[in-house]
Amino acid sequence: MPIQAQDIEDLIRESFPDAKIDVQGDDGQHFAATVVDESFRGKNRVQQQRAVYAALKGKMDGPAGELHALALTTRAPE
Repeated sequence: MPIQAQDIEDLIRESFPDAKIDVQGDDGQHFAATVVDESFRGKNRVQQQRAVYAALKGKMDGPAGELHALALTTRAPE
């Protein structure tokens, strides 16, 4: 069963409950997400994105992962 944008948002929201999250994509495999959260302040982009990927709980792991591609934009609020 393909993953849906809302499923991705729900997974991210579990780790970042106060974040502004926008997930786009409707083919079940390729998505773009923007995550804006205060916890990213002072972290570099790699650290921010690793935190979001960890929140996805293995959904992108290997060829059997439900989520094939995620273009990810992360930042702290301005």
